[in-house]
Amino acid sequence: MLAIVGTVPDRYFPLQAGPVSWQNEGLKIENNRFFVNRGTPALLAAASQAGQVLGLDTLYGFLVGDIGLGDGSRKLYEYLSHELPNSPFHTITFHYLQPDVDWHNKVLFAIEEMKDRPILIADAGFMYAAKMSGQAPAYDLFTPDVGEMTFLADEQAPHPFYTRGFILHDHNKVPDLITRAYEYDNAARCLLVKGEKDYVADKDGIHHIIDVPSEEAMEAIGGTGDTLTGIASALIASGMDIKQASFIAAKANRLAGYYAHPTPATSVEEIIEQIPMALEETLKEYCD
Repeated sequence: MLAIVGTVPDRYFPLQAGPVSWQNEGLKIENNRFFVNRGTPALLAAASQAGQVLGLDTLYGFLVGDIGLGDGSRKLYEYLSHELPNSPFHTITFHYLQPDVDWHNKVLFAIEEMKDRPILIADAGFMYAAKMSGQAPAYDLFTPDVGEMTFLADEQAPHPFYTRGFILHDHNKVPDLITRAYEYDNAARCLLVKGEKDYVADKDGIHHIIDVPSEEAMEAIGGTGDTLTGIASALIASGMDIKQASFIAAKANRLAGYYAHPTPATSVEEIIEQIPMALEETLKEYCD
């Protein structure tokens, strides 16, 4: 079973844990509905669409409202630290939470108490917390964009705000950033670096570079990196090897964008609607 952990940009959204479904009117968890725009909702919707193609069991969500103050995130961290030890999840993807090293470590300790250790994926704020705590190697996959990759590559930066300038200026040298992150143990077992080109890598180097199809308008659409993480999460939860899943997800995400005929005004929902067809085609081409 796949679980996705994150926040909704609504300070009044209560902490919710349960099965998630995506329909035309938006996402639903328990009795709460919320719209898909970007962030964790986009990741959840993409994982739901991919999961239907893959025949996954229920997609489980842990969500709370947080508008950047951290109050909701802290509630969710605490809840996870109590609930995860007895949970049955095969794969857990952590997404937008306010970075908090102490609470991150408590959640990681709770995971170590699980009967079967799940595959761990981290993006956004939780990935920051993993790196800041020195626990990056405990994860199986990080899914940074190029900007986030610069923080992982800076062994001295305690927080993204303090990433050193000479590393920020190397944002076009993704292979060098990947090498540096592994050199200082600031990367997960695998990396899926999202950008104009997508890179799949591990400590042995880059295994795949994905740059087609390429839709320039995709760069202006918020949430397309989140959909990529969602597709990869579903593929990994289905039992696929992490590097292969990352490659297939990058291809399918790009193909979904191509099928949506995007303009800068295109919503991420329009791309999400194309994921089933794009994923089926990609699996047929590369896995049959």
